[in-house]
This record gives sequence, structure tokens and C-alpha cells, in this order.
Amino acid sequence: MKKVSIVGFGRFGKTLYRLIKDDFIITLYDINIISHEGLTKSTIIAKSLKEIYSSEIIFYCVPISSFEDVISKHKKYFQNYHILIDVLSVKMHPAKIFKKYLTNTQALLTHPMFGPDSSKDGFQNLPIILDKFTTSNEIYQFWKEYFKSKNLKVIEMSARDHDRLAANSQGLTHFIGRLLDAYHFEGTLIDSLGAKKLLEVKGQTCNDTWQLFMDLQLYNPYTKQMRIKLGNTFDKLSNKLLPRQINSQFITFGIQGGKGSNNEEALHHFLHQAEIKRFRIKYLYTSRNVLQALYRGNIDRGQFAIANSVAGIVDESIQVMGKYK
Repeated sequence: MKKVSIVGFGRFGKTLYRLIKDDFIITLYDINIISHEGLTKSTIIAKSLKEIYSSEIIFYCVPISSFEDVISKHKKYFQNYHILIDVLSVKMHPAKIFKKYLTNTQALLTHPMFGPDSSKDGFQNLPIILDKFTTSNEIYQFWKEYFKSKNLKVIEMSARDHDRLAANSQGLTHFIGRLLDAYHFEGTLIDSLGAKKLLEVKGQTCNDTWQLFMDLQLYNPYTKQMRIKLGNTFDKLSNKLLPRQINSQFITFGIQGGKGSNNEEALHHFLHQAEIKRFRIKYLYTSRNVLQALYRGNIDRGQFAIANSVAGIVDESIQVMGKYK
């Protein structure tokens, strides 16, 4: 029976152990104390890094942001016969780290697309992503067939393709889940099926650590563009709800300042130049109030000073402009 080590016995380390414990002699290692409860009799709890590498195969179930530190510290134990397997939720990052630190040691890139929550009823048809990376054909075929034998759905793709797709799938889902949590989205007595599904998304994503959320967003090169696209899409959709004109009979202007202010004088000059006859003015006094009224759709157009000939830059306007798009 092959010997396998699992480095990191957190939420996913325990999930991986459930998957493979009946097929290999397992050595576990974690920086925290591991309880013997629920472990097979043949399972070994390593007390040192050296014990980990008595196994031929090593799975790394560590946080994405800790991966390079772990590999760099363990490098001195790597041998040609070792097979290193990462299970990170991003793939280009571990590929880069393996290339940086490995010489003749083989490495396999994987992303099991499941965790303790989604696998609680079994592993049937749950997907796992494989990238052959530097493993031999023989080693790669062994693990490919092994995962199939565990009823997992094996999907083969490059690290780059994985990260591109994952950013708009797992990355987006975790972002939405955390957004719902920050929104304080809670269940009600009248929840529709859609609302219940959103609660499931929130619950599942927030069961994972904040560190995983941060790592998913920061170590996948495609997630930044996903967040920008999501923000732009939100703005476009939200803006569609604003009225084309608050009152069809006249244009509503909101200005910084009150009656007799420089802004009122400037507005009247504009109205004359533009030949606008039907209008109403709301005196909102501050730049913040003007921008807030625009954002909420309470005025059609807003006006405030950024600078004037006497006092120069209007600090209030500059500061508040950074809070609105």
C-alpha cells in the first residue's frame, strides 16, 4: 500500500483524508495539535517535517498565501522519487512556486472543486481539476484513474484556463457570498426559493475562512477584472432604475449653496446660455448633498464648485467626489 502524507489538516485536509484514508497509509502533519479521534489505526501523526517525507506522495492542504513559505522550508527534504500534489483553489500560483523551488521532483496540480460542506453526503460526481504539470505519464494516469475510481468527475485543463474560469465561477460566488454577509442578508418568513438559494450561497461561502476568501481574490490574476466587471454591471443595472427625468414638465437642478450663492448665479448663466426655460432649483448647500441627490435619483443634474478665484480649491468637493462614481 502506498504511503501518502497530508500537510495541513484543516477543513480541506480532513475532507481529503475522508476521501483517501482507506486506500493508503496516511501520515498527517499540521502546525496545530491533531486529535486521534476518527483516524484509522494505520494513520501516523508526524511530529517533524522529516517524517512527512517518508511518504512517496505528499498533498499540500495549506492556505494559498502560505504555500510558498511551506515549499521553501520543506525543499531540503525533496527527493527525486517524491510526488508533490497541491490542492489549492488557484493553479497558476502553485505552478509558479513549484517551478521556482523544484528541480527533479515531480509535481501534480489539482483543484478538488468541493469541500466539507459539498461532500458531506459523499463524493459522487464532484469535480476535480487536474493539470499534469511535471508528472510522468505513468504517475499522472495513476492519479487520474484513482480519482475516477472514487467517483469524482475528472476535468483536465491547464492552470491558466482553470484560473480564468474559476475567477468567474468560484471567485464570483465567494465574492457574492461575502457581499450578502456584509449586507446582513437574512432569512424571512416569506422567502422565495431564490432567496433561500442566496442564503445557501452566503452560508456555504462564509463557512470558509476569511483567509481563503482573500487568497481566492488576490492570488488569481483574473479575479481583479471579475470584480471590476461586477461593479460596472451593478452600476449599469442600478442606473437603469433611475428616471430619465424626475418631472416631465421641467428639469430639476440641485446646487451647492443657497439662494444668492455663486452657484445659483453660475446656474442661471448656464440656463440662459442653454436656453432652458422650464426648470426647478433645489438648494442643497453642500457638495455631498448634491452628489447624494444625484446618486439617489432625486435631481436630474447637479452643480457644485471645485475651485473658485478667491479661495482656490474647494476641499469639501474634492474629498466627497472620491466617494461617488
